Amino acid sequence: MENVLRPLIVIGGSVVITLLVGWLVDRLLRRADDRHHETPLWGLLRRCRLPLQVVIIAALLRGSYRQTRLDWVWEHRVGIGQVLTLVLIGASAWLVVRIAVTIVEATYARYATATRDPARVRRVRTQVTLIQRVVIAVVTVVAIAAMLLTFPAMRGIGTSMLASAGLIGIVAGVAAQSTLGNLFAGLQIAFGDMVRIGDTVVVDGEWGTIEEITLTFLAVRTWDERRITMPVSYFTSKPFENWSRGGVQMTGTVFFHLDHSAPVAAMREKLRDILGDIAAWDGRDWSLAVTDTTPSTIQVRAVVTAKDADDIWTVRCAVREQLVGWLRDHHPYALPRIVTAPSALPPGEQWSELTGAADPRNGRGRNGSSPAADPGDSRAPRTGRG
Repeated sequence: MENVLRPLIVIGGSVVITLLVGWLVDRLLRRADDRHHETPLWGLLRRCRLPLQVVIIAALLRGSYRQTRLDWVWEHRVGIGQVLTLVLIGASAWLVVRIAVTIVEATYARYATATRDPARVRRVRTQVTLIQRVVIAVVTVVAIAAMLLTFPAMRGIGTSMLASAGLIGIVAGVAAQSTLGNLFAGLQIAFGDMVRIGDTVVVDGEWGTIEEITLTFLAVRTWDERRITMPVSYFTSKPFENWSRGGVQMTGTVFFHLDHSAPVAAMREKLRDILGDIAAWDGRDWSLAVTDTTPSTIQVRAVVTAKDADDIWTVRCAVREQLVGWLRDHHPYALPRIVTAPSALPPGEQWSELTGAADPRNGRGRNGSSPAADPGDSRAPRTGRG
């Protein structure tokens, strides 16, 4: 009877204690969250309940599994203890990561709620994301190292690795220059405020929004929902356009190539009316002026403003479409035209010299062609070309 009750008490007691502690901690966090609405920390900490319970039950079983007095447990006590130790280390690392990530997220959420500047919010979001990744990487490495050191055979290897750490570090640094360069570039981007998550950028001629920043790569989401993945070292070694730097307000231009007779003053009045009906225009500024001229056309530039890059694109497209439609319907003469006119032919003697003199024997020119027609004759061809 004792062989049955003892394992039940050990295992069952561990499970009951684990569930009881998990329920009690969750209850306390829920009450704290109800009392402190100004911070989401206590509510987010409730996500740590599962790793906490795994840590508790692993620790309880690790300390009491031998008390079961079962023969197969005693025979495999070393292996069972090793497994429980590994589970305990892994669960502890999981719990530490959850707590650290929860604290960082709660701090960011509180900052984002209290700050009205979107640029600062994006900057903190970028830094928070990279801090989370660094914490996860460090805790994971430490946990794996602790797991390996639980094996007796790995302790000698660890001592040897420690003795040659300098040489290995030099070799690894030389062999992984690109990886280390991207790692430090990621930290430079995060804390140097060069680019942030949500910024509108132009890289390699592609316009898009920064969607993800890691310690090694950066993802740009283009307007057609493609993802461009680039190493972070690109942004520290090559120039790029950041349209969100220093503020998200944008100024855009729309160019028109028109005939010299275009009614510029009327276009200016029409542009003002068009902008009044476009919700994306922020009302800060607008203008229309002739910026260049060619022998056949003039270049008219319309300047508009908007609160961000998405709205400036909408305003530019709407202005271009409506102004061209208005010119087509009310001032078609202002649209660019190809002007053609018949050319004047040279006098008869010069024309004969250019095309070949007539041969009196066969009535053909030197090149075998028929005699040139008299330019004064009404039957002379008008080619319209010189």
